[in-house]
Amino acid sequence: MRRTVLEKFPAGDPRGSWHAEEYARHRRDEGLPAEVVMDLESDAFLVVVPQQQSLDRPW
Repeated sequence: MRRTVLEKFPAGDPRGSWHAEEYARHRRDEGLPAEVVMDLESDAFLVVVPQQQSLDRPW
């Protein structure tokens, strides 16, 4: 599954994923299926949404 990253929060923050979870909750309140995932490579919490597939097919 492909995802679009909406925002990135450093994992070293003293509050951990709190800022990312709050941001994701606000996006869900707006109707986006936002979720928080951990990106180990960049040591950050990412707020992501599933990438929408285009309905306009070239075939």
